[in-house]
Amino acid sequence: MGWSGGLAEWIDGDTAHLSVAFTWRLDDAFQRAIWHKAQGLRVRCGGPAFLTHRNYLDGVAELGGRYDDAIWHHNNDATIASQGCPVGCWFCIVPKLEGREFTLLPDFPVRPILCDNNLSALPPEYQDYIVKRYQDTGVPLLDANSGFEPRTFTEDVYHRWKAINRGPWRFAYDDLEEREWVHCVMSMLRKEPSSKKRVYVLIGNEPFDACMQRIAEVIEWGGEPHVQPFIKLNALERRPHVRHDWTLQLLKDVARWANRFLWRSVPFTEYNRSARRVRCRALEAEASHD
Repeated sequence: MGWSGGLAEWIDGDTAHLSVAFTWRLDDAFQRAIWHKAQGLRVRCGGPAFLTHRNYLDGVAELGGRYDDAIWHHNNDATIASQGCPVGCWFCIVPKLEGREFTLLPDFPVRPILCDNNLSALPPEYQDYIVKRYQDTGVPLLDANSGFEPRTFTEDVYHRWKAINRGPWRFAYDDLEEREWVHCVMSMLRKEPSSKKRVYVLIGNEPFDACMQRIAEVIEWGGEPHVQPFIKLNALERRPHVRHDWTLQLLKDVARWANRFLWRSVPFTEYNRSARRVRCRALEAEASHD
């Protein structure tokens, strides 16, 4: 099973539960809540999307309470061992939702996808505890999904997690202030293949040249950028927010060029979205004749 796409629903007894990760899935959640209520079920909802839209399902569903391990309903292979993050990035929902102090969840179910917000900033003894849980259960860690924080990623952190991490090393390069830390992490990971160095690069939060510099540096330092256009926390449409000297089309173009690995064959200055569509149509036509 893969990810739910930001909206998970399940029925427990006479109650339908809706967990909404992204604000742009609130309209879908509203329709599902109406449907469940029409079946005579009590409807409860929760999730990050309601932090900025608490009244969105008023009169249709109950908001609040806690449902342990709700993440399992978004992906049966996912788990979390802690909540919160001390960094406090202005564009991130985690500090606002879970706080800037860690809440440790030592009884977490061990599964292949670990979605903690900031593994490297956790107390070292708790990091050791998580690693040992994976080793003792024999469950492979295939993806440390939300990754590590460059400011707290040290040689000790690297060697600790290297013992179990079978997936890519994930961390973010969100702005140029992080340059020194990110470069340091990439130096520590220099012997890892590029496919195992997946760096989230936020774009649109800084001017175009600054964002393109960060993408170029990730590539130069031997990593693979995963570009994420900035979207407001309260956006009801999955649409990047345009700031600085960006346009909506430019944000989309940079993300497509980077995330489809086109940077391996063509610089962005030579990227042509129309040519890409023509090539795709040609390949589809060729495949249909095979």
